[in-house]
Amino acid sequence: MMKNQLGQLMKQAQAMQDNMKKMQDQLADIEVEGQSGAGMVKVVATCKNQIRRITIDPSLVGEDRDMLEDLVTAAVNDALRKAEATASEKMAGLTAGLPLPPGFKLPF
Repeated sequence: MMKNQLGQLMKQAQAMQDNMKKMQDQLADIEVEGQSGAGMVKVVATCKNQIRRITIDPSLVGEDRDMLEDLVTAAVNDALRKAEATASEKMAGLTAGLPLPPGFKLPF
């Protein structure tokens, strides 16, 4: 009986590993947008933390450079936080129902 349970657990682990690989590949295609300055600066990033594009409202170009840099930094950080949260949500669905200890993170 114990051997059967171990075999079943191994099958579940292999299926989960295959599903995680597929999900990681899909995360590279999912985009989120972060913004700052009421949408005057926007950053689009993938859920694999790759910045795809930065858009700056033309009205900002003639203003203080320090402010522009701060807005870009805030928008990038907002996009990366959203990407991380989306990735965590997607990965959580794969491990649902498995008896994993609290706080256990995948992939290893």
